Amino acid sequence: MIVHQIYADNPLRNFHYLIACPETRDAMVIDPLDVQKCLDRAANDGLNITKILNTHEHWDHIGGNAEMQEKTGANIYAHHGAVKKIDNVEVGLKAGDIISVGTTVKLKVMDTPGHTMSHICLLSDTEPPALFCGDTLFNAGAGNCHNGGDPDDMYDTFAGQLELLSDQTQIYPGHDYIINNLGFTLDREPGNKEAQKMLDKLQRQDPHNAYITTMKDERRINSFFRLTSPVIIQKLQQEVPSISENPVPREIFKALRELRNHW
Repeated sequence: MIVHQIYADNPLRNFHYLIACPETRDAMVIDPLDVQKCLDRAANDGLNITKILNTHEHWDHIGGNAEMQEKTGANIYAHHGAVKKIDNVEVGLKAGDIISVGTTVKLKVMDTPGHTMSHICLLSDTEPPALFCGDTLFNAGAGNCHNGGDPDDMYDTFAGQLELLSDQTQIYPGHDYIINNLGFTLDREPGNKEAQKMLDKLQRQDPHNAYITTMKDERRINSFFRLTSPVIIQKLQQEVPSISENPVPREIFKALRELRNHW
């Protein structure tokens, strides 16, 4: 499987992805906003874009669909619940569906509500696996729930699906937020040496050549996977009067998500 991560050079710090079959050179583009960058990368690598995949319906993930479809003739794929929210969707996807690219690439659809209620992630069958996660999971962070999402559903997605992924799974999110997210981790857990080490390493990172985390990394540096950390719990209890004496993980997750909204 060929994977190209394409940084959009915009204020929202979008990532787009080209996923291609090395044998047929057919490719799928994920969340194309900066269409020309995606087309240029495909041309430079001799790839033929045949599919467009939207992880969810927000404008910064679907804004390039019409132009991309016009220039490539590619079909648009999205969550079945987003068919009426995204123009010209040919294929509505459900959990467990398999998307094939060329003859060698297979990606399993995961139904991952939280950021929106019609959000999907894609998990490759490669070794190591790759997770294309839109705005559900970010490097060292979690998606917000402002515009059509719900923090309880986001928690269920993290606890019931993402937590089950292998340590080796590589994380490909929809935006480059890793520096700010590591700052939040260290604000919540000041003694997290792994997060501090990564922040020191990436302070001057070039988002055109971004660092790819794994689930093993996320379990060490992402507060939203560290819900039983005594430091995180104690700090929340000191700062948030509503936190119970013996909080359950869902309560901690939701409190962290609310704090991150304003951090």
